Amino acid sequence: MNNVYFSEEHKLFRESLRDFLQKEVVPHIEKWEKTGEIERFIWTKMGEMGYFGLASPEEYGGLDLDIFYTVIFLEELQRINSGGFAAAMWAHAYLAMTHLKAEGDSFIKEKYLAPSITGEKIGCLCITEPFGGSDVAGMRSTAVLEGDHYILNGSKTFITNGVYSDYLVVAAKTSPDKGNKGLSIFVIDRDAEGVSATKLDKLGWRASDTGEIAFNDVKVPVANLMGEEDKGFTYIMQHFALERLIMGVNAHARAEFALEYAMQYMSERTAFGKTIDRFQALRHSVAEMASEIEMVKAFNYSIAHNLNTGDYVVKEASMSKLLSTKIADEVIYKCLQMLGGYGYMEDYPLARMFRDSRLGPIGGGTSEILKEIIAKMVIDKKEYKPATK
Repeated sequence: MNNVYFSEEHKLFRESLRDFLQKEVVPHIEKWEKTGEIERFIWTKMGEMGYFGLASPEEYGGLDLDIFYTVIFLEELQRINSGGFAAAMWAHAYLAMTHLKAEGDSFIKEKYLAPSITGEKIGCLCITEPFGGSDVAGMRSTAVLEGDHYILNGSKTFITNGVYSDYLVVAAKTSPDKGNKGLSIFVIDRDAEGVSATKLDKLGWRASDTGEIAFNDVKVPVANLMGEEDKGFTYIMQHFALERLIMGVNAHARAEFALEYAMQYMSERTAFGKTIDRFQALRHSVAEMASEIEMVKAFNYSIAHNLNTGDYVVKEASMSKLLSTKIADEVIYKCLQMLGGYGYMEDYPLARMFRDSRLGPIGGGTSEILKEIIAKMVIDKKEYKPATK
């Protein structure tokens, strides 16, 4: 479909990005998948090309482009078949940097956002805790004000870029007695005394470093508070819409790539005297998968358009992540099956894709949590309001 959301400039950007990824990233993917560490040179190359600044203000070195450049960025990252590499890139650019851009003052933007755009500094977002999971309001980390510093204690887990990043955007309770109305957001240097990280061993996303992070009496300057004290929960909820849309776009893109690969394989694999794409059972399965992918892709594009025009799309983004990740898992499962025994082999891309895709219904809010959020909005008529600074 020649989509109305993409201009000729968008198409040229996609071609350029796809070429860059094939030349500069793909040759290193196998190494990074094995080591679990993405070498620093590619971060600076990505920065030099402007890929981290697509949605950032020109004042700090960004390009301030519309959201469909971001959509293309996400889609093309899925086509190189390393969910870990893709996650490291978008977690930096659209989780950590989103808070810097939205809540950071000029000091924070100069110190952290500008070098993030160039790839000189890598960031991570630290919200999830070992005992909290998707329960953001139930977090236990605290930041107690003492003079011109906050004293931060607590722990975070499942943090993408949690081991090798240069700074951490951290949520903690500054007023524990207020519940979810007592959270605040801080940016903290990796080398701050009292910060430590342990690398986690994962089923998929193996190229990315995922960490459990401990904060032990970390002194955080008051200047590193982002936005207003005790407004953190509202900021987090506001940005979750973007994160969930990102997860939805990732899902439709990897499902589309999996189906393309499977169809190419089917057109070459012969059985009983004909290629297996001639068998009706497989053809009808492809028809169903292609239809599902096209529907969620169109839905995701419409959400992106509404988000780009300023709409608060928390309901639609939650629906996107819920359905897109479910469909992606089902499509990739079926595509692996179409390769038969070869689908189970690591020499073929479906095995890694199968593992990487499984995080979709878990990360960024589990499907179970999303169903309850959607139910509250649909059944109970609950309204979520954007943050006001």
